[in-house]
Amino acid sequence: MFSNVNKQFLVFMFFLLLSGIFWLIITLNETYEKDIKIPARVIGIPKNVVLTSVPTDTVRVTIRDKGWVMMSYLYTSQLGTIQIPFKNFDRGRGTGVVGINDLKRMIEQRLEVSSKIIAVKPDHLEFSYNNGECRRVPIRWAGRVIPDQLYFISHVEYLPDSVDIYASREKLDSIRAVYTEALNYVNFRDTLTVECQLAHIDDVKIVPERVRIRFHTDVLTEETMSNIPIHCINLPEGKVLRTFPRSAKVHFVAGVSQIRSLRAEDFKVIADYREIVQNHKEKCNLYLREVPNGVSRATLDTKQVDYLIEEE
Repeated sequence: MFSNVNKQFLVFMFFLLLSGIFWLIITLNETYEKDIKIPARVIGIPKNVVLTSVPTDTVRVTIRDKGWVMMSYLYTSQLGTIQIPFKNFDRGRGTGVVGINDLKRMIEQRLEVSSKIIAVKPDHLEFSYNNGECRRVPIRWAGRVIPDQLYFISHVEYLPDSVDIYASREKLDSIRAVYTEALNYVNFRDTLTVECQLAHIDDVKIVPERVRIRFHTDVLTEETMSNIPIHCINLPEGKVLRTFPRSAKVHFVAGVSQIRSLRAEDFKVIADYREIVQNHKEKCNLYLREVPNGVSRATLDTKQVDYLIEEE
């Protein structure tokens, strides 16, 4: 019984396979239209020329032909890469253009005789270059980098800290910094090291294109700095302003490692003589004019003090 069943099953599978082959032959013999992407690359670039546009572009070609020909285009390397000779399409002044007729001619050389090009997009390719003119600019990070609560970014280290850019003279003069692609890192505590790509700028070549960035963190803490001297501004010669008390106190938030190195002289508290003369009040106002980098939420403990103006 089992032997008979096996024979029937094998016969069934044979005819199923045979019908599948016939169906495939009929299907592949039909005519199809298909969009195929073909890379294009500029070749033969002189040694004194730097290509500032993307060296490899992509051409999307709509081709009509039999199914079996389409299969060879899609699953083999028959079409390869379109090679664009630099000297043939250089228009001078830092640009080169390949028109649609030239693109079609280059593509047709790779196609079977039976294939027909229906459309080519884009209708032309452009490339830009310069003769080695470059400028070194700093790197800046972009995006969302937020440490965990009670932590803050105390220092950002770039490796390298700057890059060389190659572009036209106008663009070289206008670019002040190169930014990274948008970063997205949150809720970290320890030093964060990121290797990232620099953001693309049209017709600008950036060397190197990838950099490493370290975000150093520190713990936020509240602190108070006392004995900060009070300075008087706009004080005429022969006048002396004495305040009571003579020094101020500042409350602020900063990193633990930074607090150890802070001094009273790093803060600047002032009183304005002109304001005192105009107001004629018993107390003068104090203003916090300068705080060290990395210090936040700095406020004076007392914003008004008694004073005395004396003649020297």
